[in-house]
Amino acid sequence: MTDSAPVQTRPGPLKRLYLWVLSWADSRYGTPALFVIAFAESSFFPIPPDVLQIALSVGRPKRSYLYALTAAAGSVLGGILGWYIGHALWESLESFFFEYVPGFTHENFGLVKARYDEHAFLAIFGAAFTPIPFKVFTIASGVFEVALGTLVLASTIGRSARFLLVATAIYFLGPQVKALLDRYLGIATFALLVLGVGGFLAIKLLL
Repeated sequence: MTDSAPVQTRPGPLKRLYLWVLSWADSRYGTPALFVIAFAESSFFPIPPDVLQIALSVGRPKRSYLYALTAAAGSVLGGILGWYIGHALWESLESFFFEYVPGFTHENFGLVKARYDEHAFLAIFGAAFTPIPFKVFTIASGVFEVALGTLVLASTIGRSARFLLVATAIYFLGPQVKALLDRYLGIATFALLVLGVGGFLAIKLLL
């Protein structure tokens, strides 16, 4: 009697997309890919740019700050696109986002509006700095007529602080951080996605 071979299951579409993002860390186009992914994640792309930023920084710690600034610039510019989608194109694209883009639900939009009614700047800063899906906040800022300047300022501060914090840890703490990230990179970066999906639970508690 022979043992049957283990059945290999194919990763789901979100995990395949996550692995595709990570694959750019081994490419000479890793830095421009980081910019594009950060740009897209601010309006529709589901995988956070931290995934690629961490992988690139682990491989080349001396360029950690360059990667952080690249991610921040792409993310802020992508946020402007998100604001424009909400401000000018939402009636045409609303059904697409609610049906296909993770994080977009009518309930989440209601939660974001409540935060904007309280303090739009702090709400955007919190979403920019934490794993809460940033794209929902950028598009909602256009829908709910938050000033574009408020979005740009809050997202610049929040996103820069988030990415520079990672860069600082890798650059200054050196081999210890690199060894931990080498060992647990897959778990740590995929956890960002899980935290993002559950991020709106925190908003409910705050409200």
